[in-house]
Amino acid sequence: MTIRKEMLMHTEIDPNVRKMVTIILLVSTFISLMSQTMMITALPVIQHDVHRSLNTVQWLTTGYTLMIGVITPLSSNLYECFTNRQVFLGTLGTFIAGTLLGCVATSFGMLLAARLIQACAGGMLMSFQMTTMISIYPPEKRGSILGLSSLVIAAGPAIGPSTAGLILHFLNWHYLFILVLPFMVLACVLGYFMLPNYSTPHPIHIDFFSVVISLIGSALTLGWAMLISGLVILTLFVRRQLRLTNPVLKVKIMTYPSFCLMTIVGILAFMVLLSTEQLLPIYAENVRHTGSFISGMILLPGAICNAITAFFAGKLYDQYGPKWLITTGGLLILLASIPLVTISTRSSLLTLTLAYTVRMIGNALVFSPALSEAFRALSKRENSHGSALNNTLRQSFGAVAVTMCVVIADIPASLVAGIKLAMWVTVLLAVLMLLVFWSYLAYQKRQATTL
Repeated sequence: MTIRKEMLMHTEIDPNVRKMVTIILLVSTFISLMSQTMMITALPVIQHDVHRSLNTVQWLTTGYTLMIGVITPLSSNLYECFTNRQVFLGTLGTFIAGTLLGCVATSFGMLLAARLIQACAGGMLMSFQMTTMISIYPPEKRGSILGLSSLVIAAGPAIGPSTAGLILHFLNWHYLFILVLPFMVLACVLGYFMLPNYSTPHPIHIDFFSVVISLIGSALTLGWAMLISGLVILTLFVRRQLRLTNPVLKVKIMTYPSFCLMTIVGILAFMVLLSTEQLLPIYAENVRHTGSFISGMILLPGAICNAITAFFAGKLYDQYGPKWLITTGGLLILLASIPLVTISTRSSLLTLTLAYTVRMIGNALVFSPALSEAFRALSKRENSHGSALNNTLRQSFGAVAVTMCVVIADIPASLVAGIKLAMWVTVLLAVLMLLVFWSYLAYQKRQATTL
């Protein structure tokens, strides 16, 4: 099978076309990921409007994240079965349909359905964007390009709550959908007229039994009672993929130490990010009784600093590698944990804002290099599977982390005590992240000694 049948080589793509493709993909992915977390600051408002418990309405955020993890394994096959234009336009069309449903939602059921439809498209779009960016740029620019991708992956969810807080200060929650709609319609129109076909589909056999057990297993991993059964089903899914000639998801790449360990580092960093991002608005609105606007503003400086840091972290990775970037980022996350694990009813909102900002800077120093390092050992044909697997695991475990922290925060009689306990969980995740990374450095050292 020729390289042209898979995709035009990066050297054959016009630089102006490549730049246009990059802008369209990054902007549309940013909007979809921003939508992922826009509900965080809206949960108390929606809870009051629909008369549901916090544990119920939090499915608007957890369900979105989980659905991304559930649907993403299919993206690698769709990327090969259809042209890049078909995948992109179909994905944006699905997102627009979900957004339209959210615009007119009159019940919690309709609202949840709208979110899950959006998430189906969001999972596909995120993986498609990452695979395309890796494929159309030369390897020597991979750190910088994945830095841009990491910026979007991190900044989109980070800016979502702040944007939503501003919107909810003036308008009702329907506008979280209404104001997103024209941007995605515009991206779809631009994609239709400007996105070139640079990939050629080729027939592959999709193992639908693998698809079914993947969907069931991923869905069951959310919830304490179903966690074990979900993991058993996912284990069966993995074993089946290892036996198939054309697997739905090439899980064999998890045997590559660089991909496996650095994907785990990225997962743990994402779990810390989403958990902290979920807990602070709950504290601000339910303990300090601030409005959604103020709770969103608590997260805004961190979101801005995260985006800026992610951009430069990719370039620094190209020059210096991941060692000091990830180590520094992990230590910053732990340092910023001090005000969070000592939180009280009198904690300064300014102090919490600064702590969150430092955490987000540290997170960007970890996430972007970890993502770039994870793809070092993958071939061109493995990139789509790597993107799908990386995104699937990150989003699934992110959903588990959010649910776990919300449940833990709700266990004690005092919400403050519960939030404090949940913050300690994020500290443990950060420590584990550093330990995994240092084990990767030790592996690299052993490999260098052997050679």
